[in-house]
Amino acid sequence: MTDSQAPAAALGTNPLAAAPAGARTAADVVTPEVVAQLTRDVVGSGRTANHTPFTGEKLADLPESTPEDVATAFERARAAQPLWAAIPVRRRAAILLRFHDLVLERQAEVLDLIQLETGKARLHAHEEVLAVAIAARHYGRKAASYLRPKRRTGAIPTLTKVTELRQPRGVVGQIAPWNYPFELSIGDALPAFVSGNAVVMKPDTETALTALWARDLLVEAGLPPEVFQVVLGEGPVVGPEIVKHADYVSFTGSTRTGREVAQGAAARLIGVSLELGGKNAMLVLEDADVEKAAAGAVRACFSSAGQLCISIERLYVHESIADDFVARFAARTKAMRLGTSLAYGADMGSLVGERQLENVKRHVEEAVAKGATLVAGGVARPDIGPLFFEPTILDGVEAPMAVCAEETFGPVVSIYRFTDEDEVVAQANATAYGLNSSVWTKNGKRGHAIAARLRTGTVNINEGYAPAYGSVQAPMGGMKESGLGRRHGSEGILKYTEAQTVAHQRLIPMAPSFGMDDEQYAAFMSISLKALKVLRFR
Repeated sequence: MTDSQAPAAALGTNPLAAAPAGARTAADVVTPEVVAQLTRDVVGSGRTANHTPFTGEKLADLPESTPEDVATAFERARAAQPLWAAIPVRRRAAILLRFHDLVLERQAEVLDLIQLETGKARLHAHEEVLAVAIAARHYGRKAASYLRPKRRTGAIPTLTKVTELRQPRGVVGQIAPWNYPFELSIGDALPAFVSGNAVVMKPDTETALTALWARDLLVEAGLPPEVFQVVLGEGPVVGPEIVKHADYVSFTGSTRTGREVAQGAAARLIGVSLELGGKNAMLVLEDADVEKAAAGAVRACFSSAGQLCISIERLYVHESIADDFVARFAARTKAMRLGTSLAYGADMGSLVGERQLENVKRHVEEAVAKGATLVAGGVARPDIGPLFFEPTILDGVEAPMAVCAEETFGPVVSIYRFTDEDEVVAQANATAYGLNSSVWTKNGKRGHAIAARLRTGTVNINEGYAPAYGSVQAPMGGMKESGLGRRHGSEGILKYTEAQTVAHQRLIPMAPSFGMDDEQYAAFMSISLKALKVLRFR
């Protein structure tokens, strides 16, 4: 932290800002004062804890919520929501713009927390800061436009005045994952708040401090604390309670759990948005810049140790450049620096938990046992930390190896060679998932043509994932088993609203009038419809 960082004016002292500069440790960052401040409003009657992947040590004791605690959190949020929704949208949006500034000013605090809770390298943690700031700016500027009343053509032009309104759903239940605890918690909550909803959030317990820091900062920016409730606990216990009480559910996580969330929401006839798994493909065409593609593959495959829903796990390279590409990609991968420092410099951090490590090991060991070749990596690095695994490239992968079709969610990518464009598009689409993909070519027109044939919610040309995700005016989400709904853009905010049509009929009724009988009225309306078609009314 730096001496120039401003104290938390709305909250009194800022214990996070007191951490010493230079080489910081978990004990420096996560002090009892920090934990007490961040957890003071959590609705929980039990106790649980979270840990840092860097060492496995406990970071903090945290409140744990029971089903009764979840019900209490929803009661509080529901009581506060009408007053919040009554505030003009531009005033709500101004809070997001203040939050944007605070995030950038105090980013060092949350970078430390993200690293300690997820184990990721600092540059990868910084991606979350960028994503949240961009979303806050976008919805801070555009929310009023997205939500404003819109005039629509009425049944009888000039006589039927129609307005489309957007009403908040009420209390949004949000279940956020561990892999991007800042962006996938607060980043998704911002459009819900600015559209007039309250939120009850369940962040993953192991990354709860990051989400709670974001809540503190948003309250400092002006958000009424009652409209943002946080509950903590085991997913199978707390998750169904979120679905049980919410007016709308936002979920990011595995496809298996997403199905359970969708079933629970369907039983209550409430809306749901789901961002789920991916087995994302990168296509390197024969005319690609091989050096740039190799450098881009490192970013696409190994950011956040591959624990990114939109990261690349399948790499298709044209046969004519495959040897050159693999050599360059492998050299860059082998040169990557793994580390635990709360500072910039490491190229990759740790996996987040033992389950992730075991899944990565299983995929790599099975593939090698069945004939795949290790081009780089392939081994755990307990000398660095208990959950570190080297960035790994596999060649010669083929079905039925698990790594072919199953989501690894770790620093592992498989190389496949191709010669025909139609063939590689078919191979890229031959998966149950459809979240993200990447195309590398010097021919922009060709890249766009191939992108349109890929069955994924986002496609990046000459980059792995960041351009599409960072373009927040455009929708982001998955096709097929990668999810339902979209975040970002108009869809990312309107999903948190109910459309309401208000039709004002003037002068004459929608019924026989002026002495017409039923038959005359029907004939008159039929002639009118034909005339409206000729006049090109919509």
